[in-house]
Formats: sequence, structure tokens, C-alpha cells
Amino acid sequence: MDFYFPIEFGEQLAFLSAAAAALIGCFILFAPGLTLKALGLHPAEGRPEGLGAARSVGGLIVGFAGTALLLAQPTVYLAFGAAVGLSAFARILSIMSDHGSTWRNLLLLVVQAAIASLTLAYVFGLT
Repeated sequence: MDFYFPIEFGEQLAFLSAAAAALIGCFILFAPGLTLKALGLHPAEGRPEGLGAARSVGGLIVGFAGTALLLAQPTVYLAFGAAVGLSAFARILSIMSDHGSTWRNLLLLVVQAAIASLTLAYVFGLT
């Protein structure tokens, strides 16, 4: 089985954004404590559920992004881009409703919006 890297520029952007999401997911999956500290969150001592929840989210991101990378189909990129786009929308709601206008939230919003827009731009033929 050969490693597939797209030839078309738009698909390359979608592929690279899925790869970036997979790397972020790996970091969350394998270093949940560091991830939570970087986000300004700290699970209660003696309660591993917080770390388990972070690992679970990391696994979900790796699984979804990995599927997009392995299958490299427009419909899978559409599902991946829509999921990340809705994630960015949820962050916007948090910024507006929860007074969450912090530099971390804004930075993560930019990252999520970039991943979603690069992926969806390929799917809709904008690149």
C-alpha cells in the first residue's frame, strides 16, 4: 500500500488541515495533563475522569482526522470540515455567551476556523 498525498492544491490544503487536526488530537490523547494546563483547566486531584474525558476527545479527533486522511474522499472531508466548523461555532457562542473572550479562546477559534475553512473550501471547489 502506497502513501497517498494529493496532487491537487485544494485537496493538499484539506489533507494538511486534517493532518494538523490529527497531530493536535495525538497531543490531547497522549498528553492530556499538559493539554488541560495549556487550556487553563485543571482536573480535581484524585479524580481521573477529567483526564479520561480529554483523552477521549483526543481519540475522537485522531479517529475522525485519520479517517479523512486515509479515505481522502470529498464526502469524508465534508463531514470532517462540518464537524470542525460546528466546533468553531460553539467556541463563538462561548465567547459571546460565557464572557470567554480570552486569548486562548480566540487563538483556538482561529485554528478551528482555519482547519474547517481549508477543508470545506476544497469540498465546495473554492480552491
